[in-house]
Amino acid sequence: MFEAKQAPNALFRIGRQPDPWQPPDWSRASPDGTFGNRFDDPQGNYRVLYAASQELSCYVETLARFRLDLALLAELKEIEGDDDFFPLGEVPNEWCEGRLLGTASANGDYADIYASEWVAFLRANLASECLHLGVRDLDAAVLQNYSPRRITQLASLRIYERGFSGIYYRSRFGHDLENWALFEPFRITPIDSKDISVDDPILREALDLLGLKIS
Repeated sequence: MFEAKQAPNALFRIGRQPDPWQPPDWSRASPDGTFGNRFDDPQGNYRVLYAASQELSCYVETLARFRLDLALLAELKEIEGDDDFFPLGEVPNEWCEGRLLGTASANGDYADIYASEWVAFLRANLASECLHLGVRDLDAAVLQNYSPRRITQLASLRIYERGFSGIYYRSRFGHDLENWALFEPFRITPIDSKDISVDDPILREALDLLGLKIS
């Protein structure tokens, strides 16, 4: 029996007004049929919404792209002086505009993709694709990697074909942050949504974790 999780009473998602739970329009899909995200369908038949168990995880996952490049970060660390003068990555102030933090409940069974049975199943089923992409072995670390996304997208398809409602996965930014990839047809019930404020203490916590500031 494959390991599965049920979503908590509330999931959180950052999305555009007026509905943060609105899936992306198919017209925005890339030529490969995906929207460029980790667990998108490589065949372009179903869409995926990405949500989190914590508001903090929503902010961290969404804002991580604004972080400083690692090489630049290492160079700056070599500069003598107090950390008070350490330049930070910046998030444009207008990022908050037009976005909402939504809350919803979700039903269904969500594959715990890093559980041992899933890793073994996907290793056997994606062996040829892994070798084609130069991945010498498939383990939990490969499934958590940022790339190649072709591997995690094919994993999504295999899980979808087995009738699961989506995927439960821990964030690559810290395993205390829990994320969910929700498959279409979505088994969600929106509860509430709110504007994103630059003064939100959880947003500020995410910025501190990522070494960012609002410009």
